[in-house]
Amino acid sequence: MDKLEKTYPIEYALAAIAGHWKVIIIYLLGINSVMRYGELKKSLPDITHKMLSASLKDLTEYGVVSRKQYEQIPPKVEYRLTARGKDLVPILKDLCQWGLKNRQK
Repeated sequence: MDKLEKTYPIEYALAAIAGHWKVIIIYLLGINSVMRYGELKKSLPDITHKMLSASLKDLTEYGVVSRKQYEQIPPKVEYRLTARGKDLVPILKDLCQWGLKNRQK
């Protein structure tokens, strides 16, 4: 069974956004609409290039993020949420509110 063929809907949903960085990437793109790779990296100073690339690739494969590459020098690549990704923003805002309410002070 490949990663797009999950048994339960919740399994598919969690596979699409699982991981510390994917959720934060979705959140950042929800706030900023469009971001270039370098902007994402600057916004996430603790992420490695390998992890950022892998997370963006997974999010693109699940149809949560779209990638647009411009044929120019230096190369320019932009990332934005798809309609599927935008559907996650209210859920992430609710999670953020839950975190604010319940974290240790």
